[in-house]
Amino acid sequence: MHLNVILAQTMLGLSAGVFYAMLSLGLAIIFGLLNVINFAHGALYMLGAFVALIGYSYIGPWLGYDDFHLGFWWALIVAPVVVGCFGMLIERFMLRRLYQFDHIYGLLLTFGIALILQGLMSRYFNVSGTAYGGQPDSLSGIVNLGFMYFPTYRLFAIVVSIIVCVVTWFVIERTSLGAVLRAGVENPRLVEAFGINVPRLITLTFGFGVGLAALAGVLAAPIYSVSPLMGANLIITVFAVVVIGGMGSIGGAIVTGLALGLVQGLTQALYPPASETVIFFIMVIVLLIRPAGLFGKDTAS
Repeated sequence: MHLNVILAQTMLGLSAGVFYAMLSLGLAIIFGLLNVINFAHGALYMLGAFVALIGYSYIGPWLGYDDFHLGFWWALIVAPVVVGCFGMLIERFMLRRLYQFDHIYGLLLTFGIALILQGLMSRYFNVSGTAYGGQPDSLSGIVNLGFMYFPTYRLFAIVVSIIVCVVTWFVIERTSLGAVLRAGVENPRLVEAFGINVPRLITLTFGFGVGLAALAGVLAAPIYSVSPLMGANLIITVFAVVVIGGMGSIGGAIVTGLALGLVQGLTQALYPPASETVIFFIMVIVLLIRPAGLFGKDTAS
């Protein structure tokens, strides 16, 4: 097979891998810091895309101003804030009541929330998908990478996603704020003794993890059709990424998401029928060899 074909599929795999990385990063933050298995993460990713779509195509006519559109750049800010606030309401009034119980109760609650959100969006929007027309003109066209012509917007999404992932990792793992977050989960009474409101910290952390999913949804809107099922089609793969990287591992989520996107792209070039299942095949092997995941901490010892 020609090298240019392999490189092209690698870039396409990376463009998918950055979304795996961002979504699995949000999941890893919520599980690693809060011990919550958030099965609504895919639905909140979908909700972020719909905030961008509604802001651009629908909110103007609804308000009686046909010429009003919430542009893409504003959507990158508004959608994570709106969906993040919604996530904080979920944590404050629903999940907080379940912390003393087994993890399965939180998983069932978030699974129910995901079904409700999908049902509501399916009631009012096209299940087969709606095109998002808010992509800015400055990001249209293609870029010559030497071995292929690559869409400018996809290259932008790759760069922005990697920057967001690296900055998030640095804040959580290398700053005093991240240390306070981890300490607030491991020993909340000690942290509260220093005057820090731990429940509020947990709520904000959950909202931030959800906001990452919404940001990924906005970035995905110009690439994929905005559909009520777009999160459901992706969340199983993202959970596989998190399991392979190690539940709760921030760096593992980022590295594994990007790596598995590349693997999926190469598999598409070498043996296309296996491209949809290769991630799950890798997950089975990793779980058999290292149940804690590649970057997870083995608590058995």
